[in-house]
Amino acid sequence: MASVKEKAKQTNNKPVAAKTQHPKERYMYWYESMQLQRKFEEKAGQLYGQQKIRGFCHLYIGQEAASSGACSALTKDDKWITAYRDHGIPLALGSDPKAVMAELFAKQTGSSKGKGGSMHIFDKSVNFMGGHGIVGGQIPLGAGIAFAEKYNKTQNLCICFMGDGAVRQGAFHEAFNMAMLWKLPVIFVVENNGYAMGTSVARTSNVTDLYTLGEAYDMPSEPVDAMDVEAVYEAVTRAAERARAGEGPTYLEFRTYRYRGHSMSDPQKYRTKEEVEQYKQRDPIEQVKAHILELGIASEDELTAIDQKIKSIIDESVKFAEESPYPSPEEAFKDVYVQKDYPYLTE
Repeated sequence: MASVKEKAKQTNNKPVAAKTQHPKERYMYWYESMQLQRKFEEKAGQLYGQQKIRGFCHLYIGQEAASSGACSALTKDDKWITAYRDHGIPLALGSDPKAVMAELFAKQTGSSKGKGGSMHIFDKSVNFMGGHGIVGGQIPLGAGIAFAEKYNKTQNLCICFMGDGAVRQGAFHEAFNMAMLWKLPVIFVVENNGYAMGTSVARTSNVTDLYTLGEAYDMPSEPVDAMDVEAVYEAVTRAAERARAGEGPTYLEFRTYRYRGHSMSDPQKYRTKEEVEQYKQRDPIEQVKAHILELGIASEDELTAIDQKIKSIIDESVKFAEESPYPSPEEAFKDVYVQKDYPYLTE
């Protein structure tokens, strides 16, 4: 008989059939949301090559089921925080693509007023508490946000995303310990795309089933096939129910894959083209598209119309970003301190 770990590995090595049929609105959201992220990121990659986007740029291509599936399982009042591969989540939450694109261009009209760029998207209007550049730095912040929700008795939760490299950080373990001790309403998600920058999980840890790290803290933990948006939705739904019932945190290992390099400067010499193509055979967008057509939820023409709408949105976003102004030098002194007359702030 296969062990729990062996079953998990078997499950994540092949497509998983949908367990239930979801409402049409949910399927259509998944398709449109994932396509928006995919086309946005493909365009961002193009623009980076044209040097219209500068600095670091980490694309989400291939991982869209993680953000869209989780978004559909939570409420608009829940809080989100992630690492620096952070374009996809705000788009899935409903951030204006024009503001996200303008932020990549470092323009004043960007979601962080041009001060954050690719790695530090932030949008309070959709409760997205930002992308964070320090590896693992967002994990205790996510626990702290959840602490505030519990303290204020809101019934809301915080979902905290991280990359697989972040589980090596001490902040990961400290946050897990406190979250369980205080039964905080937080869902910890490790997006395990197989590589911490260019180093595989197997080369950095004796533990390659990353969800088992939560078991040391008696935290409910499970692996999730995050190439399947339905599996993501179901896992996050279960975790959210526990959090809102006062049962504390959950740790989910989203087994996913990025088709592009760690960043735009990554030559990807650490993996083969065959490996990438193997994962593309299980593309999350193609999976949900096939399911939509199979169930008769929508026609090819309807999906094509969505694709055309997304193309227009991306084109408008680029135009908006290109035409927007850069921040003035005085902006460097704004939004630094809440206290308006802070004595050490001078222009």
